[in-house]
Amino acid sequence: MKILAVCSTGLGSSFMTHMNIDKALKELGVRGIDVDHADLGSVGPSDADVVFVGKDIAEAAQHLGDVVVLDSLIDMNEIRSKTAEALTRHGVEVGA
Repeated sequence: MKILAVCSTGLGSSFMTHMNIDKALKELGVRGIDVDHADLGSVGPSDADVVFVGKDIAEAAQHLGDVVVLDSLIDMNEIRSKTAEALTRHGVEVGA
């Protein structure tokens, strides 16, 4: 399974979100998930199973398939919860 964190430029906020998703996966006891980050302009629907975006680009990203919109890119409770929900939707067992 692949998760992409996406922002407008593929640098700051997507990288921070990428790192927070990695942390959430570790806290949830999940391994084997490929996480990366990218800019919105270079991502297509087949590039990831789940795409995490901030609410500022949610509308522009809606064509990317399973899009998870974050209200806050730094709220670990939200990121952990929405990561667990996305994993469950894709049949991945969450350990914690």
